[in-house]
Amino acid sequence: MDASSDRPGGKYIVPALAQGLAALAMFSRERPAITPPEIAREMSLSRASVFRMLNTLEAMGYVVREPEGRRFRLGPAVLGRGFAWLASSDLVEIARPVLQKLRDDTGLSSHMAIRDGAEIVYVSRFAARATVSSSVQVGTRFPAHATVMGRILTCEMSGEELAALYPARSLAKVTGQTPPSLPALRALLLADRARGYAVSQSFFEAGVSAVAAPVRDKRGAIAAAINITAVDAHVTLRQLNGALRRAVVEAAGQISLWNAGDPAQPQT
Repeated sequence: MDASSDRPGGKYIVPALAQGLAALAMFSRERPAITPPEIAREMSLSRASVFRMLNTLEAMGYVVREPEGRRFRLGPAVLGRGFAWLASSDLVEIARPVLQKLRDDTGLSSHMAIRDGAEIVYVSRFAARATVSSSVQVGTRFPAHATVMGRILTCEMSGEELAALYPARSLAKVTGQTPPSLPALRALLLADRARGYAVSQSFFEAGVSAVAAPVRDKRGAIAAAINITAVDAHVTLRQLNGALRRAVVEAAGQISLWNAGDPAQPQT
């Protein structure tokens, strides 16, 4: 694995550090535990190199060994770094009271996500107070092309940027509504961009509706996306495109103003 070959300034990359971070990136919700031979094979590293790397990560708390000793999981140090990032993020702090009010006003779970490559990462969540609420947690990752927040986060990307993000001819299918190809995704993104928001019913998860809108930075670029989610049986399409859509778009606009440096900062 050549960690320096695919990025600007690659000659200054520390290979061992890049390999350790790449190993951590292999863990996911769908793949919570990995064996050293799997890491060695997928990263094209010797088993001795993987052994040293995992022992270093284990000593620092970034991975933990399962009781049977063959597989590793992410350790508490990863969570600590994640919360440290959240605590240092002005955008997360700015959005907090707005998302909380959005949840209270609509009675629905509210969230904010950012994009990390071809995935979205939830960075803020306010669960509905009702019995039925969103089950996602801060740190949850989903494929961008299969979610409405992902569509919002990519709707202003150029054709070249999208092609680089999705080099394969087909896109992974999550539901029957998932765009199967890049041209199909582009069609959805163009419509989302023209509207300035996205509404879905069972787009990512059967029985779940969502409304999403963009949060912008001081340059006007999309920095994050927010949404509210509801069970399909509890909301109508008219509500989604009416009062709920207006509430989400207004909240996104308020966060964008504060994120751009508007002097009227939210009260925390």
